[in-house]
Amino acid sequence: MDLHMMNCELLATCSALGYLEGDTYHKEPDCLESVKDLIRYLRHEDETRDVRQQLGAAQILQSDLLPILTQHRQDKPLFDAVIRLMVNLTQPALLCFGSLPKEPSFRHHFLQVLTHLQAYKEFPISQAFASEKAFGVLSETLYELLQLGWEERQEEDNLLIERILLLVRNILHVPADLDQEKIDDDASVHDQLLWAIHLSGLDDLLLFLASSSAEQQWSLHVLEIVSLMFRDQNPEQLAGIGQGCLAQERSADVAELEVLRQREMAEKKTRALQRSNRHSRFGGSYIVQGLKSIGERDLIFHKGLHNLRNYSSDLGKQPKKVPKRRQAAQELSIQRRSALNVRLFLRDFCSEFLENCYNRLMGSVKDHLLREKAQQHDETYYMWALAFFMAFNRAASFRPGLVSETLSVRTFHFIEQNLTNYYEMMLTDRKEAASWARRMHLALKAYQELLATVNEMDLSPDEAVRESSRIIKNNIFYVMEYRELFLTLFRKFDERCQPRSFLRDLVETTHLFLKMLERFCRSRGNLVVQNKRNKRRKKKKVLDQATVSGNVPSGPEELEAMWPALAEQLQCCAQNPELSIDSMVPFDAASEVPVEEQRTEAMIRIQDCLLAGQAPQALTLLRSAREVWPEGDVFGSQDISPEEEIQLLKQILSAPLPRQQGPEERGAEEEEEEEEEEEEELQVVQVSEKEFNFLDYLKRFACSTVIRAYVLLLRSYQQNSAHTNHCIVKMLHRLAHDLKMEALLFQLSVFCLFNRLLSDPAAGAYKELVTFAKYILGKFFALAAVNQKAFVELLFWKNTAVVREMTEGYGSLDDRSSSRRAPTWSPEEEAHLRELYLAHKDVEGQDVVEAILAHLNTVPRTRKQIIHHLVQLGLADSVKDFQRKGTHIVLWTGDQELELQRLFEEFRDSDDVLGHIMKNITAKRSRARIVDKLLALGLVAERRELYKKRRKKLASSILPNGAESLKYFCQEDLEEEENLPEEDSEEDEEGSSEAEEVQGSLVLSTENLGQSLHQEGFSTPLLWLQHCLIRAADDREEDGCSQAVPLVPLTEENEEAMENEQFQQLLRKLGVRPPASEQETFWRIPAKLSPTQLRRVAASLNQPEEEQKLQPELQTEVPGEEGSDEEHRKEHRAQGLRALLLTHKKKGLASPEEEDTVGKEQLKTAPKKRQLLDSDEEQEEDEGRNRAPELAAPRIQKKKRFQIEDDEDD
Repeated sequence: MDLHMMNCELLATCSALGYLEGDTYHKEPDCLESVKDLIRYLRHEDETRDVRQQLGAAQILQSDLLPILTQHRQDKPLFDAVIRLMVNLTQPALLCFGSLPKEPSFRHHFLQVLTHLQAYKEFPISQAFASEKAFGVLSETLYELLQLGWEERQEEDNLLIERILLLVRNILHVPADLDQEKIDDDASVHDQLLWAIHLSGLDDLLLFLASSSAEQQWSLHVLEIVSLMFRDQNPEQLAGIGQGCLAQERSADVAELEVLRQREMAEKKTRALQRSNRHSRFGGSYIVQGLKSIGERDLIFHKGLHNLRNYSSDLGKQPKKVPKRRQAAQELSIQRRSALNVRLFLRDFCSEFLENCYNRLMGSVKDHLLREKAQQHDETYYMWALAFFMAFNRAASFRPGLVSETLSVRTFHFIEQNLTNYYEMMLTDRKEAASWARRMHLALKAYQELLATVNEMDLSPDEAVRESSRIIKNNIFYVMEYRELFLTLFRKFDERCQPRSFLRDLVETTHLFLKMLERFCRSRGNLVVQNKRNKRRKKKKVLDQATVSGNVPSGPEELEAMWPALAEQLQCCAQNPELSIDSMVPFDAASEVPVEEQRTEAMIRIQDCLLAGQAPQALTLLRSAREVWPEGDVFGSQDISPEEEIQLLKQILSAPLPRQQGPEERGAEEEEEEEEEEEEELQVVQVSEKEFNFLDYLKRFACSTVIRAYVLLLRSYQQNSAHTNHCIVKMLHRLAHDLKMEALLFQLSVFCLFNRLLSDPAAGAYKELVTFAKYILGKFFALAAVNQKAFVELLFWKNTAVVREMTEGYGSLDDRSSSRRAPTWSPEEEAHLRELYLAHKDVEGQDVVEAILAHLNTVPRTRKQIIHHLVQLGLADSVKDFQRKGTHIVLWTGDQELELQRLFEEFRDSDDVLGHIMKNITAKRSRARIVDKLLALGLVAERRELYKKRRKKLASSILPNGAESLKYFCQEDLEEEENLPEEDSEEDEEGSSEAEEVQGSLVLSTENLGQSLHQEGFSTPLLWLQHCLIRAADDREEDGCSQAVPLVPLTEENEEAMENEQFQQLLRKLGVRPPASEQETFWRIPAKLSPTQLRRVAASLNQPEEEQKLQPELQTEVPGEEGSDEEHRKEHRAQGLRALLLTHKKKGLASPEEEDTVGKEQLKTAPKKRQLLDSDEEQEEDEGRNRAPELAAPRIQKKKRFQIEDDEDD
């Protein structure tokens, strides 16, 4: 579609708006609906923005919308709709297209939209926004809306305020047309727009919005409008108006004209000297000896001799085109001087803004930014306002109180943080590198102005201001990040993304920072600063204890040979009554591994002591371990004889104990099981303090990257200001004179620049540059007289090491560092290295370098040294041939994901799901990669679902003192450590494997623990625990479902028992689960235990004395078959009642009726219905009221619990 021809529907809609007759606009009846239709058309325009272009070409905004706005503002619905349409039409072109289009067709549409926006702003003045009438209507409407209080202001009023501010923002945002831009001191279109804003009084409303605490929601809008108002202004020039600075401007212009006049006069003089007396066609031809032409002959020069000096082989050649990606960044911000009346208005606005608005507005904007109430990149307006107004305050009449909101260490930190973030994004986001560079430039300007303001505070006559400056500088110079910031920016400077103005501001800011730092160091004498170092640690393999100590288990023959000597020592120690078991602790109390799981480590320690010939220590460890882990008689029974102890130690010596690696190494192996373990370098930041040396800090700038950036800016010395040239020369003088490193500047491109400077006709205006150039050239020729290689060194940029060699002699650096250099290889060592390499290079599955290191018994060498020397000897082509090979498969293909899903579905019910998958998968990957992919695909919810399920034997099959006992014991611990990591303690795995473990472990440990707890006075808590287990079994049997039941101690005695470590150990042995997380408080009976298992566990807690007393009362004959369900149910019921009776008899509360009930309950065989009334708590309450003086333990009231089961329905 031709965009110059308007769409018929769009044309009809525009025609229905109205018409302009003279200066009066007559609206049509359907004017409001037509405006709404235009808004609807804009909402549905295509990606070329065709509707916007057609409306711009038809000048709808100038000919219709602006007259409606100015003449029909009393029609509120129409006025609101027109404002809304104008906001849409005037939005920036970048916002319409998202970014600057790269495709030529879209670039054309972008430029067309930009042209229409410029037309809205500038042509013709009487009809465009630059007229006072349009802004007068906007300011009046905004004033009326701001008069309303918060209780009277509606949501539509807030929307209209925001749209008016957005409309002003959009018009000010329109860029100037550079072809029609006028010279300095003349009124441009932007100046006329600012003057219209001033005449309409809109600037006063902006000041009110910025200063009012009730209008903080518009703070970002106001700040954006203010930044666009001052976008072409220089704060120093603006502050100097009316203070005698016009004379300074005039003198600067005169000096610039004088330089231009000197250059023109020099060019005229040169042209006059080049004129020959003879006619040009008789100038003759000359042969230039020593300068070859294209062939082997000397060059023939066909011009006069006066042109020979300017001869170059590049004359007449087509200059090489620089690719677009390598071209230097273009300057986007252009500063110009506006008309005098506009500058006076802007100066007064700045003064009022600083006095009444700056601190409040900047505080509100900072709060919005920190709370993330602003839009993306809105912090750039904050940084612009900080730099501009602080510079204006410093240049006008410096008053620190006016900018106190942004004059703090927190502001320094905020700017430095954003500057570092922009710098990192510029390096990573290469497509938007130019945008990140512009934001980084704004942050750098803000940082520069903060430093300049702090420096100005040092000159204040007020002592409090100077003290505040000293505190700020002390904090800034102390922190390392502030000092390293400039070095980082110089080293990563890229002229393809960052314009020359950024480099200029960076040089000036660095000059100011160094000057302040040097002055501060002189005033303090000594300065202590923060220092951070990235210390690299090598994460090495964790060797087991036997390998570290050299006690590697030997063969059976060697162990048999060792045993007689050990047996003699053990017999002497066994008869020694003074041998104390308190001297050695068999477990590590600080370890994260529970004490119960450290039995294997204790056994390995005993074996290590025996291998090392330390028999007394081994015997002591054995006896100590027996005291800690008495269950199972793994370390011998309590009444073991000395001869049996010696035989047990002999079995431990010959047992194949599993030696595991540490938990960290175990985790690393789990993540990269198939990859070879390499030494990892971990960077640990070490923070310390040191005394600051200014010259040492200055040496950090003595590198080629920093000097290149300075020389790049020095090439444009004619366009630079005098201050910029001074900053460049000062830094180069510091490096050359203060550090005695003049040779850093001995470079051919620098000397070509010096030659251009010295031959400049206006060199008198650059006296400082000329003096420095002569100083460097003098130093070079003095060095060249001693070192003839200095002329060759001109071709290269140099570092400090090369500079030292140039000045002190070549090889001096090697002499100094000879002590730190690697030892040389002798011919014998090289021959031995060659033999080892040829012997091991063809061995599969072996690292050649590791094998050489193992057999190389000469001077200690590193892996890197051996690899480099193999390459030097020609035995290998590259260092890459010796890289450790690992699993390089990273990405999963679609077929591999389908294969993984198929394998998971196939082996999901097996004991070892992950092991089967790793055996059968085609593309071999590490265990961690497969687990991560299963979690990502959603096949499993947690890692614990993939752990190997344990199948254990009953503990009764474990012989207490035999070799099989030791072997099974070690295998059991190994399984526990492999399949139950530390994080698995939060939840129990569902299944029957742990239930079987509970049944087997009861035989070994529960009886001993119960007896010891009974002796310590925990009989009542044990009965309470038994009662809870039986009640849980009854509930699960009758309900048919299982849930984890918490053990809630309601008495102080039970609470103390639950906090006892031995009681907790008993709970673990019984299978009771501890609190899984911070949200759980009580131990829980897990849901996996069946009612039969719970009753069996409860029966194991019976106390022998009480059972013997109650046996005559509870023994009855029970008819029926043993295996019937009725008999089992009756037996379980009897066990529960017997436990309750034991509880009551222990407390002294048992009654004869209850004992009779127990006897009767056992005689019942097959009742039709059964009713279970757990009313023992109620009885406790009734009896407790009568016997309150006798009972000290408190009683807690509980509700009756009825559980009725209908056996007939079954």
